[in-house]
Amino acid sequence: MSAITIPHEHEVSPGLWALAWRRLKADRIAMISLAIVAFFVAMMLASSLGLVAGDWSKEVGTNYATPTWFKDDVAPPPPPGTPEGKPQDDPTVQAEPHAEGKGAEDRKDESSVVDPLADVLKEVRTETANAVQAPVVARLETLPFGADKWGRDVLKKVIKGSETSIFVGLASAVVAVFLGTILGALAGFYGKWIDDVMNWFYNIFTSIPYLLLILAIAAVLNKKGMFTIILILGLTGWTGTFRLIRGEYLKHKEREYVRAADAIGASNTRRMFVHIFPNVSHVVLVQISILVVAFIKTEVILSFLGFGVPVDVVSWGSMLNEAQSEMILGKWWQLAAAGTTMAILVTAFSLFTDALRDALDPKLK
Repeated sequence: MSAITIPHEHEVSPGLWALAWRRLKADRIAMISLAIVAFFVAMMLASSLGLVAGDWSKEVGTNYATPTWFKDDVAPPPPPGTPEGKPQDDPTVQAEPHAEGKGAEDRKDESSVVDPLADVLKEVRTETANAVQAPVVARLETLPFGADKWGRDVLKKVIKGSETSIFVGLASAVVAVFLGTILGALAGFYGKWIDDVMNWFYNIFTSIPYLLLILAIAAVLNKKGMFTIILILGLTGWTGTFRLIRGEYLKHKEREYVRAADAIGASNTRRMFVHIFPNVSHVVLVQISILVVAFIKTEVILSFLGFGVPVDVVSWGSMLNEAQSEMILGKWWQLAAAGTTMAILVTAFSLFTDALRDALDPKLK
């Protein structure tokens, strides 16, 4: 009697994303970079939820408090008061006017004069007395990353600044890639006059230097804020994505699978975004990664030049702007903290983007 053979289940070949993740996990530098980027994103989310650095604007240290690991030989300035830091006399106690040399007639005239500011001055004296009697909170002379000129913790400012810079970079990249993908898909799929109009817009935006373009738009809008920066960067940064997606659609629309979808009656929209788009989605993902890095640096430049976030919002760019005057006084820790943190994130994101581009390359499948 012949042996009974049991049919094996058919092995499903891994898809593009499974192969990409397999190659990405094999790259040690890519995984380290991904961990660093994930840490910064988690820090941004924790800051936005108020879990960390919620009191970044609180003055907890002395003016220009040094980092804990850095010994500053310069003694901190004395607290407000007398030159030696001694408390002043009670401001509520007023010296009696010198009455000698005054006649009875002069004293009578002074007593009949009514001071219109008497009530206001009395209220001011009462508030001043309460402020003097209130307990003084001691400020720290050293902090982990030091303090700025107002005594705010630089470490908390760096964490809060990551919320602004990373969010602006991510949101602007999504807006720019979305616009570039839609316009590129329309130009590449339909061609003819639609392609001509899209290329005309593309040539206009690329003919102007990018930094001058965003500075001009920022000056015209004349309104600071995160959403203004996102709008500026998103509306000006779609050109690179448009060029790549247009080329991919020009290539894929003549493929057999697209012609087969057309033969069975698939609409243009279905062929564009159901059949072709999954085959070019790796380009979109890589473009998002590239633009996040570029837009984080652009936001820092805008905030450094005064076109970015308002004064009540902190970002890495605004910290670098404040560090200009501090460097003259030899206070370098805010510049070092913001610059080092931004360099770590941008380097990790760039390395991860390169690894992601190699992992998603269809030629390596």
